[in-house]
Amino acid sequence: MISRRYRHFVALMCQLLAMVLFAAPAAAAPNHIAADLIAGPTAAPGEETTLAIRMTPEKGWHGYWVNPGDAGLGMQLDWTLPKGAKAGKPDYPVPHTLLVEGLMNHVYEKRYAVLVPFTLPADAKPGSRLPVRVSAQWLACTEQICVPESAELATEITVGSAQGTTQDTDLAAQFDTWRQRLPAPLDAPATMVLSDKSLRLAIPLPASVELAAPHVFIREDKIVDYAAPQVFRRKGDTLLVTIPRARFAARPADGLSGVLKLDEAGNGVAFTAKPGAVPTGGEPVAGSEPRELPALPWLLLAALAGGLLLNVMPCVFPILSLKALSLARAGESEAHARIEGLAYTAGVVVACLALGGILLALRAGGEQVGWAFQLQEPLVVVALFLLASAITANLLGLFEFTVPGFAASGSPRSYTQGAFATGLLAAFVATPCTGPFMASAMGAALLLPVAQALALFATLGLGIALPFLAIAFVPALRTRLPKPGAWMVKFRRWMAIPMGLTALALAWLVWKVGGAGFAALTFVVALLVLDVLAWMGRRQRRGQGATMHALAAAAIAIVGIVLLPKPAPQSAELDSILDTKPFSEKALAEARASGKPVFVYMTADWCLTCKVNEEVAIERAETKAAFEKAGVVVLRGDWTRRDPQITRYLTDQGAAGVPLYVWYAGNGKAEQLPQVLSADLLASKAGA
Repeated sequence: MISRRYRHFVALMCQLLAMVLFAAPAAAAPNHIAADLIAGPTAAPGEETTLAIRMTPEKGWHGYWVNPGDAGLGMQLDWTLPKGAKAGKPDYPVPHTLLVEGLMNHVYEKRYAVLVPFTLPADAKPGSRLPVRVSAQWLACTEQICVPESAELATEITVGSAQGTTQDTDLAAQFDTWRQRLPAPLDAPATMVLSDKSLRLAIPLPASVELAAPHVFIREDKIVDYAAPQVFRRKGDTLLVTIPRARFAARPADGLSGVLKLDEAGNGVAFTAKPGAVPTGGEPVAGSEPRELPALPWLLLAALAGGLLLNVMPCVFPILSLKALSLARAGESEAHARIEGLAYTAGVVVACLALGGILLALRAGGEQVGWAFQLQEPLVVVALFLLASAITANLLGLFEFTVPGFAASGSPRSYTQGAFATGLLAAFVATPCTGPFMASAMGAALLLPVAQALALFATLGLGIALPFLAIAFVPALRTRLPKPGAWMVKFRRWMAIPMGLTALALAWLVWKVGGAGFAALTFVVALLVLDVLAWMGRRQRRGQGATMHALAAAAIAIVGIVLLPKPAPQSAELDSILDTKPFSEKALAEARASGKPVFVYMTADWCLTCKVNEEVAIERAETKAAFEKAGVVVLRGDWTRRDPQITRYLTDQGAAGVPLYVWYAGNGKAEQLPQVLSADLLASKAGA
């Protein structure tokens, strides 16, 4: 796993390489960010006008603010000016953040303009035209690559007279638009307290100024941890901001400056800060204050209850057949039942610990992932589809091979291994969705120290395995199970039905996440695997060895998965009877600013609980009518494939996965709704 420190080292090396490339002769290649130098309105000799460097990125490319953040490089300008002329410090519009592989960048992804104050020579002649040239260098990047770019830009400035000159109104309007995008300077300085762990700011900002999506950009480099969460609190007309320090952070000489972004529309204010007193306390700004977590014993109890309740949630349906077969064998002997119960529990707990450990490691490395991240990877879905298809074929008798948790005959050791494998598979497939109690526990696990987080994951596994463990150790429960016999052979065939339905559901999911072409190639691999397994079964029925065929089937599955092409991006079109819009942080900010009620729901194609809720409570005529009457704005987040914005929102809401339902009343207050929705809940909320 790549550490955050290593990522910063790579970013530094990239910056050094970019500077070296800037110094080298540029190759004749078209720029991905087009640049123009535009002269502003005329001015009299000795007066100031404005130059604009207009930057137009191609789709998918971005440029950088003066402080690019963890990676990147700001623009460098080398002016050639008439004698007596002067170019001032460039003014940049408010940037926005871009998180890539755990590195926070300060970027512009759409057309923007950098404004430069320009003072005309005092002895310039009115009516003359002054040539201005600038050699500009910048870094153009996508989320995968960066290219150093440069351009020789030139324009002419017409010198006006002291009595005034007719202005180009269109040009003046364009410059006015660009000036509006600059951060407005505050009329009073901020104060700061800098410690080894954090930077605390007190920014004078009227309480009436709305903060829809605040973020502070520090102009000085390497002072703060750019990707760390920023905490905002208001105390009267003062905004209090706490930002964690960077590792190996620099220390500013006598102060610093920066920009406070107010919202996703690009509004912001510029400030300077000097050392001074910073108050404590204040009211937290919505969405920015770290959540106070319940005590660890309560979280462990929630994880245990959440795992237990997961057994009756729709998400557990895919492995019901494997559990049923395991339960059918549990009555053979008390010793075997207890051994298998412990083995099954161990498998579930190990799987939950492994998934939790990988999740924590990915997040520590900067990845925006959450619970059930495994099913956001198309190749993992393909592997599960091939496995479900093979198990279905085995249950139907196409070939003989020990299905996890079931064997017609064998040693106690094989039974134990089968029960352990059942637990592994059960936890891997049954945990994508979250249920009651589980959401708060898993959300807290992402914020706790590693040891406590792993304890929560292990307790969740114990809760999932608890019913089977109880049957294994409580004779009164075990005696209620039917005795093993010939009926188990027929029972095994019947269990092929739910497993076959699981394979069909996974086939549908393969198509959803990868498109028709990707699904077709996956089905070809599945047919090849099943053909080899059928050949294996024919040899087994003739009493011949079939080990090589089993290995061949596994090899075909592995090679097929590896060679599958990258899935095509799927359309974001929403199929809903509601007037539903795709979720984004900008869309949420705009919806809340409208003053209308807002319903946000997070779902995924692999989350069966989500689909049940949509059928029962969301996609209903009654809900549609109530929402239209109340003017409810509906935002739907599809987490089938990884989406950093959705992951950040889930984390902010204290949820580790889907489903998640949040209701914003007209006054902007957020309310999390139950994860299992009743039929009339949403209609009643809209009518309240």
